[in-house]
Amino acid sequence: MKIGVLGIAGLLLGLALLVVGYSSVFTVSQTDQVLLVRLGEPVRVVTEPGLHFKAPFVDTVIPIDKRILDLEQASQEVIASDQKRLVVDAFARYRIKDALRFYQSVGTVQAANIQLTTLLNASLRRVLGEVTFIQVVRDEREMLMARIRDQLDKEAAGYGISVVDVRIRRADLPEQNSQAIYQRMQTERQREAAEFRAQGGQKAQEIRAKADREATVIIAEANSAAEQIRGQGDGERNRLFAAAYNQAPAFFAFYRSMTAYQNGLKGSDTRFLLKPDSDFFRFFGNSGGKPSAPAPKQ
Repeated sequence: MKIGVLGIAGLLLGLALLVVGYSSVFTVSQTDQVLLVRLGEPVRVVTEPGLHFKAPFVDTVIPIDKRILDLEQASQEVIASDQKRLVVDAFARYRIKDALRFYQSVGTVQAANIQLTTLLNASLRRVLGEVTFIQVVRDEREMLMARIRDQLDKEAAGYGISVVDVRIRRADLPEQNSQAIYQRMQTERQREAAEFRAQGGQKAQEIRAKADREATVIIAEANSAAEQIRGQGDGERNRLFAAAYNQAPAFFAFYRSMTAYQNGLKGSDTRFLLKPDSDFFRFFGNSGGKPSAPAPKQ
């Protein structure tokens, strides 16, 4: 009987030691940091992954994510400095850098997201309200996102949060404004296109007129040079003909008659009404070109 009681007591003691031992250890994963709270009061923060010890039953382990977290925000309207309304869609990325301050100020990631959303909206309105529409959508977008991130990071530091990045996904005019601006831009582009076409037509006309003028000058100069060369050739030919005539008048007369025959009989339907004893045919009857003797009368 005594042995049985001792056995039960030993079993209970072993179970108690097992429970105490199990309650004295905890593990920290690679993605978490742990805040130990003893009877409602934070004791310490454990960031190293692995197995760690705590006071059993009185210490509570609160895991806090140490990864980079995303903060999604619904689209909102912002008024730029030029009084144009913008629909802005932005998001932020943050990390919990001080687990103790985070636990004491907001406690959970859900509560932190609510608080950061309010701060992000305020930073967006403050920064984008100081610049124009064009600066937001085109010229200074990167710089503006950096300013919003810096302001949000400064305000979030009081909650133990470090803001890593802020991005503006979309910054556009509201739908009704976008349509009006699109039509105005389309009209402006059509006007510019018509102006460019008119300028191009005028330039093409100037180029064509210049080309025609230069072509006329070139043709006139070519014709003048051709006439000069032709005149020189005719003069040289006349000189040669004169020299030939002086040396052999009969041959020259024969050559001129042959040329006349060639030019006169070139056409297929050429007809001449001439007397048989015409001077035009004097070389047909006599190679010397002398007129034939008249036939004796009977």
